[in-house]
Amino acid sequence: MKLERVFDILPHQLAHHPRPDCLAAKTGQGWRQLSTAEAMDTVRDIGLGLLELGIGRGDKVAIAADNSIEWLLVDIALQQIGAVSVPLYPTITADDASYILMHAEVKLAFAGSAALQRKLHEALGKLSCPIYGLADIDGVPSWREIAERARPERLAELEALRDAVRADDIYTIIYTSGTTGRSKGVMLSHRNVLSTVVATAAFTGLPQGRCRALSFLPLSHIFERAGVFYYLYSGTGIYFTSVECLSSALADVKPHTFSAVPRVLEKVHEKLVGKARDLTGAKRRIYRWALARAESFNPNRRRSPLDAIQHALADKLVYSKWRAAMGGELISINVGSAALQPRLARMFWAAGIAVAEGYGMTESSPVISANPFTAGGVRIGSVGLPLPGVEVRLAGDGEILVRGDNVMSGYYKEPEQTAEALQDGWLHTGDIGVLENGYLRITDRKKEMFKTSNGKYIAPQALENKLKESAFIDQIMVVGDGQKYAAALIVPLFEKLKEWCGEHGIAYTTDGEMSRHPKVVELIDREVKRFNRYFGSWEHIKKFSLLDKPWCVDAGELAPTLKLRRKVISERCRALIDGMYGMPEPA
Repeated sequence: MKLERVFDILPHQLAHHPRPDCLAAKTGQGWRQLSTAEAMDTVRDIGLGLLELGIGRGDKVAIAADNSIEWLLVDIALQQIGAVSVPLYPTITADDASYILMHAEVKLAFAGSAALQRKLHEALGKLSCPIYGLADIDGVPSWREIAERARPERLAELEALRDAVRADDIYTIIYTSGTTGRSKGVMLSHRNVLSTVVATAAFTGLPQGRCRALSFLPLSHIFERAGVFYYLYSGTGIYFTSVECLSSALADVKPHTFSAVPRVLEKVHEKLVGKARDLTGAKRRIYRWALARAESFNPNRRRSPLDAIQHALADKLVYSKWRAAMGGELISINVGSAALQPRLARMFWAAGIAVAEGYGMTESSPVISANPFTAGGVRIGSVGLPLPGVEVRLAGDGEILVRGDNVMSGYYKEPEQTAEALQDGWLHTGDIGVLENGYLRITDRKKEMFKTSNGKYIAPQALENKLKESAFIDQIMVVGDGQKYAAALIVPLFEKLKEWCGEHGIAYTTDGEMSRHPKVVELIDREVKRFNRYFGSWEHIKKFSLLDKPWCVDAGELAPTLKLRRKVISERCRALIDGMYGMPEPA
């Protein structure tokens, strides 16, 4: 069959790679699996039930829930009747939810928990909109009740609606996480998302019909949702879990692939670094030797006979155990949403796990470029090559411009902002980058660049990404707009700090006390100065303040995509920032 709409992917799997575990999720009784045929039957019934509720072509339907089988089934059912899904992050505030629900004029909503149902109910206000549960919620009708309303006599009507959906019809409206200002509703068509799915399949080469994938990043973000449809397209079984249950899911499922943001891999790295503290004597020395080798590993370098022997030894003693801890069958990890520290990519490649860092945005459905999964093709530190069918060029100021079937239809109800973003068929990403032998490297966000009082421009993200290569720096935000010099707020990597304190005879008390300890401040100062040398003198970080706890989504300091909400952080740390500019400038 011809693939023209995103929902065509499910029958495509049935025809080419039918699976007993098309979709799976953990329950109290183990992993519940849905076959490809069962998934299609359920999607049909939900679609028929939606017709009974009066939902039809062009209607907007909100989904606010953690990843689940039901989330995806409802999404596909909406597609087939020409309705438009409007996903909401489970962490969304009531205020943001209210704005999106009103702006999108939703007619129906699905909630994944009692807390989310209450949040939606509050956010809806006077808007008449029924709410159904994707999980069992007391007093709330379930999605099953919709499926149970299905009447076979309306099947011809459903099929007619399905046939009427065109490739350029809007499939979903995704409201961007809004690190600056109000969220905008990105309209993505079937053509947009399907182009990413097909191009990704050609690029990554995951063995078709034989793999299992974990899904734990929010389906409300197009990064994970497009990834899930890629898994369906390639005949890969999808196992839904959460970040909190990742370790047990790795052991249970033994996945071949999954998508992650850098923060997830940073947590894995922290555990591996922390493991060294539990070892003693020769075992500890061997482990640290292998870890150091891994963090400097170059997948493109031809190994000498001696190097090959050393790598084989490190693999036998250490790296094989890392693979076992991740299920033992992991082939690749897709990484996006933020910059990945090169040492983390090297560590996984050393262990025989391909880490493919890519780049994209909601407006490009989302993938623009990605590193190939082959050792000779990867360029660590870059975000890879443009996907097949995607054109990339740089404007005069270095802004990345993109053209292709993956580029959005526009912003919902925002013609002026659409015209600003889409000019002559090119998407203006707002990101600054360079192309090196065809490989794209991101240097900063255009809107995040600032000018010092000396008239010099500083790209904070470039500084932040470089300093995060330090083993002792977890999070960092560079400041200095209108000031004489750049400064930084830094969250230390406390796991690594504990190890360092133990090695230097410093009694570790609390994270708060250690972030103020003179020896710790000296350590971070050395790290900052070490990395300053990679930049021009006007870009050097002259002062910094250490924070005692990481920024997080729940506190509103990070967007759901884990990007810094600079305005929020600046306001909350105003006293610290003012303090860094209230003292005499250091030499």
